[in-house]
Amino acid sequence: MYNKEADCGRLLPSQSLLVLNSLPVCSPLPGVSSATPTEEMNGAGNLMDFLDEPFPDVGTYEDFHTIDWLREKSRDTDRHRKITSKSKESFWELIKSLLDAWSGWVVMLLIGLLSGTLAGVIDLAVDWMTDLKEGVCLSAFWYSHEQCCWTSNETTFDDRDKCPQWQKWAELMTGHAEGAGAYVLNYFLYVLWALLFSFLAVSLVRVFAPYACGSGIPEIKTILSGFIIRGYLGKWTLLIKTVTLVLAVSSGLSLGKEGPLVHVACCCGNLFCSLFSKYSKNEGKRREVLSAAAAAGVSVAFGAPIGGVLFSLEEVSYYFPLKTLWRSFFAALVAAFTLRSINPFGNSRLVLFYVEYHTPWYMAELVPFILLGVFGGLWGTLFIRANIAWCRRRKTTQLGKYPVLEVIAVTGITAVLAFPNPYTRRSTSELISELFNDCGALESSQLCDYINNPNMSRPVDDIPDRPAGPGVYNALWQLALALVFKIVITIFTFGMKIPSGLFIPSMAVGAIAGRIVGIAVEQMAYHHHDWIIFKNWCRPGADCVTPGLYAMVGAAACLGGVTRMTVSLVVIMFELTGGLEYIVPLMAAAVTSKWVADAFGKEGIYESHIQLNGYPYLDVRDEFTHRTLATDVMRPRRNDPPLAVLTQDTTTVEDVEALIKDTDYNGFPVVVSRESERLIGFVQRRDLTLAIKTARQKQDGVVSSSVVYFTEDAPQLPASNPQPLKLRRILNLSPFTVTDHTPMETVVDIFRKLGLRQCLVTRSGRLLGIITKKDVLRHMAQMMNQDPESIMFN
Repeated sequence: MYNKEADCGRLLPSQSLLVLNSLPVCSPLPGVSSATPTEEMNGAGNLMDFLDEPFPDVGTYEDFHTIDWLREKSRDTDRHRKITSKSKESFWELIKSLLDAWSGWVVMLLIGLLSGTLAGVIDLAVDWMTDLKEGVCLSAFWYSHEQCCWTSNETTFDDRDKCPQWQKWAELMTGHAEGAGAYVLNYFLYVLWALLFSFLAVSLVRVFAPYACGSGIPEIKTILSGFIIRGYLGKWTLLIKTVTLVLAVSSGLSLGKEGPLVHVACCCGNLFCSLFSKYSKNEGKRREVLSAAAAAGVSVAFGAPIGGVLFSLEEVSYYFPLKTLWRSFFAALVAAFTLRSINPFGNSRLVLFYVEYHTPWYMAELVPFILLGVFGGLWGTLFIRANIAWCRRRKTTQLGKYPVLEVIAVTGITAVLAFPNPYTRRSTSELISELFNDCGALESSQLCDYINNPNMSRPVDDIPDRPAGPGVYNALWQLALALVFKIVITIFTFGMKIPSGLFIPSMAVGAIAGRIVGIAVEQMAYHHHDWIIFKNWCRPGADCVTPGLYAMVGAAACLGGVTRMTVSLVVIMFELTGGLEYIVPLMAAAVTSKWVADAFGKEGIYESHIQLNGYPYLDVRDEFTHRTLATDVMRPRRNDPPLAVLTQDTTTVEDVEALIKDTDYNGFPVVVSRESERLIGFVQRRDLTLAIKTARQKQDGVVSSSVVYFTEDAPQLPASNPQPLKLRRILNLSPFTVTDHTPMETVVDIFRKLGLRQCLVTRSGRLLGIITKKDVLRHMAQMMNQDPESIMFN
C-alpha cells in the first residue's frame, strides 16, 4: 500500500538532506485512503479519464513561476517504475531501459565536450583581440603577441616580447615606434578598439539576447532552486553570450569571463536536456543536469575540476543528491580534458596562473595572511554595498534606459585611465599571472628589479632576499594606483548590460594588495633580520619571503569576501596555481575574510543581486527565528475576499473558466462543499486550463453548463443533462498541509527542504487558507525590516 505520510518527507532539495518525516505536519487528508497509487501520484500517469494518453504540456509551468519539487519527483518515480516493469516484457524494452539509465552519462559527456571546446575558443579569441588593441602580427594577423614572437626566429630571450613580426599600430602606420606622436596614436587606437568591442557587445546583447548580460550566476542559483526563466538558457543566449563575452573581456573593462562561463555551460546543459525526454519533460531532473553543468563551467573557467564540483555543491546548487555529485565529477573531468587538449595558453596546463614556489611558508607569516583576510572581508563588504546601491540607482532612475550609453561611457573612462599604467593596460589575467610569479634569475619584470650581490653563486631557484631596486619602488607606486583604479571601476562595471564576471577583478584587487604587502614584508625581513619576529626563521642571505604567495593569498581573500565561498574557494585556488603546500595560508585568509564580511552582512554578491531582482530564492543558509505562526502568514487575511476554491461535484465548466479568468492564482484547493470546506485536494491552474481546452476539442457534449467532477465516480445523470467532465486524475490528492498553529520557523524549513510551491493551512481537515513561496519570502523580508514588495515573482 502506498504510504502518503512517508511520501511527504521524501524529496529534500537541499545539501543537508534533513529528514523531516518526524515533523507532525504531514498528515493524510480526509477521504484519501480509497484513492489508488496512480491517482495519488498527481498526474504521473494518464491525466484525463477521457484520453488514452496525457495531453501535451500538462505538468509544465508558466514563465517566472516556481516548480513543485514533490510533484516532479513523484512523476519521475512513476516513469522509472513503468520503464522497469516494461523491461521484463521484451528484449527491446530492456535495451530501452538501459539507454534510459545511461542517458544521464551521455548528457554529461556532451556537456563536458561542448563547454570545454567553447572555453578554449573563448580563451584563444580573448588573447588575440586583447593584443589587437595594441598591434598586429604581420606574419599571421590571427596570432596574438605571444604566439607571433614564438614563431619568430629573431626573438632573443632578454627581449622575448619584441620581435620584427609584431608591430604596434603607430609603427605600422607611421614607421616610428618611439616618440610622443607614436605614444598618442597608440593611446588613441587603444581607446578606439576598446569602444568598438564594448559597443558591439552591448548592441548584440540588446538586440538578440537580453538574457546574455551580467554574470548569470544569480539567475542560475535561482533557476536551480526551482524557478522558471524561459529563454535564459536558450540557444540564442548561448550563442550571443559566447560571442559577446569575448568582446567584453577584450575591451579591457574590469570584468572576467569565469562567471559567464558557468552560464555558458548551463546553456549547454539545457541544450542537451532537450534531446532526452527524461530531462526535457521533468524540471526537477533538468536541474540535476544544470548542477553538473555549473561544475563543468567552473572546471573550464579555472582549470579546476574538483573545485568546480565543490563550487556547484557549495555555491549554486539547491538540490544535490549523490548521483549528481558523481555526474558533476564526470562532466568536470571531460570539460577539463577537452580544454587541456585545446591547450589555449600554450603551456601544457589548464590555467594561466600556474606557479612553482621554492620556499616554504613560516608560522609568523600567518599574521600578514590574516591581515589580508581582513582586507578581503572589508573589500567584499564595500564592493557589495556600493555595487548594489549603484545597480538599484540604475533600475530606479533614467540611467537604466540608456544601457548602451552607460557601457560606452564606462569603457571610455576605463580605457583612458588604464593605458598610461602598464599594470592596468594589460589584461587582468596577465596582471594576476605576473603578480603570482616568483622572481627567478631569468625574470625581466619590473617587480623583479632587485639589487643583486655580484658575489652570489647559488642555484637559480634559490635566490636569497635582496634589497629592492628602483624598478620595484616604481612598480609599487603603479600597483597602488592600479589598486585604487580597480576598486572603483569594478563597482560601476559589474551589472552592466554585457557579460561580466566578478572572479578575476576580485582576484586582481587581492593580488595587487597581496603583492604590495609581500614586498613590504620581504624588505622588512631583509633590512631587519635581527628583529625577534624574523630571527628564528630568516637568516641573512636566506630566501625567506615569497611576495607571489602573498598575492595568491590576497586574491583568495578578496574573492572570498565578495562571494562568501570557503571550501570550494581554497580548492579552486590551489588547483588554479598548483600551490598544494600553501593550503593553510589560503584557508586562514578565506575563513578570516568570510568572518569579517559576515560581520557586516550575511549575503554575498550573488544573493544580494537575487534580492535586488526580487527572485523567489529561499537560501538554505538563512535563519528564521521569529515567533510567528502559519495563521499570521496565510491568505486570505482579515478583510480579504474569501479563498478561491472549487467544489468536488457542484462546479460547472463555466464557473471554472470564470474563476481562471478573474484570478491569477497558480492553483485552487478542491473542497467537499463550500459549507463544510473539508479539503479534498489541490489542482494546478495550468492543468485545469489544458484539461478543459482538450475536453472541448475531443469529448462530445462538454459545454459551459457541464458539471466538473473531482470524485471517484460521477453519479448517473438524466439523458437531458449535459455531458459531465471528470477531472479526478489532474487532482493532487495529497497536497502538503500544515495546521494553523504550526510555527513559521517550521513552515520555512519545510518550504526550504522540500522545495514546496504552496502549502495549505487546515484545522481538523477544514480548509482555512494557503501559504505560497512568495508569502513566505515576503514575511521573512518583513521580519527583517525589508520591503516585502521587493519579492516580485512567485
